[in-house]
Amino acid sequence: MEYSNNAPALIEDEVRVSVIIVNWNTLDLLRDCIRSVMAETKSPYEIIVVDNASSDDSAAMVQSEFPDAILIANQKNMGFAGANNQGLGIASGQSVLLLNPDTIVLDRAIDKMLDWLNAHNDVGCVGCQVLEGPGIIQRTCFADPGPANLVIVELGLMRLAKYIRFFGRPWYTWWDRCSSRDVDVVSGMFMLVPRNVLEQVGPLDDAFFIYAEEADWCRRIRSAGWRCVFTPEAQIIHLDGGSKSTSQIGSKMYVQMQKSHLIYVRKHYGWPGFLAVKALFVFSAIGRFCLFGVLQMLRPNQNTRARVRLSLATLRYHIIGQEPG
Repeated sequence: MEYSNNAPALIEDEVRVSVIIVNWNTLDLLRDCIRSVMAETKSPYEIIVVDNASSDDSAAMVQSEFPDAILIANQKNMGFAGANNQGLGIASGQSVLLLNPDTIVLDRAIDKMLDWLNAHNDVGCVGCQVLEGPGIIQRTCFADPGPANLVIVELGLMRLAKYIRFFGRPWYTWWDRCSSRDVDVVSGMFMLVPRNVLEQVGPLDDAFFIYAEEADWCRRIRSAGWRCVFTPEAQIIHLDGGSKSTSQIGSKMYVQMQKSHLIYVRKHYGWPGFLAVKALFVFSAIGRFCLFGVLQMLRPNQNTRARVRLSLATLRYHIIGQEPG
């Protein structure tokens, strides 16, 4: 791991929020994200960029274009939780904000959320409204990914939510994100946490390379007696189409998502939950392999071929422990 010689723009006791951005090969998006933080934040802040061994010169760009940012340039990919923990370990702000590099801060969003948080002393983690485009609100925040909710998601039962509200529970599908409410999990793209909560609960669990780390953190925050809340008090834009950090890998990330969910249920639901979810993933993969295998034989196309490959990759992981390369 390498640390830059960059110093924070503000002395330690003046920093109201530490903005931590974990980056992996999203140079242009990262640049725009940092610019938006700088343009739209008036509160004393520091920006900490943790680069996970990008190959696109992201770290060099931060060093040359944003000399007041603190840069941690890793020699290997530490994962989302591990890299954020590096930032949390040196953060000096009264609050910490985990912010994805493919986001744009709008209309003093960070300042508004800091003011909102200061007015709600029982809140341990808060997220804001996220836009995918003009007037399009992304469905951020979700319910605890326990075995019951994973069954609903894995078997595609959320399609029945318009008829039976129960099946929309994993993603709160009946809620338009235009009102404040307590949630199980605040989405990791924008997570604002007060310093005293971080000190009480501790950092993210880096056993989660990517996925489910925010669910685990929020569960620990709630278990410590704090609320996790969504509020539309402020807005950011999520440039979802450019999120290379997950979308560019396909089956590797899909398997990693299931792996993280297994770690989560083992940690919070014990061996019975682990074995139930493991069986769910295996039988679901077998069913999809059979279904799409038949479809591929009857009417070959690129989409069904990809689904067959994904099912095989999933089965290889769950049966012999082989992760996609």
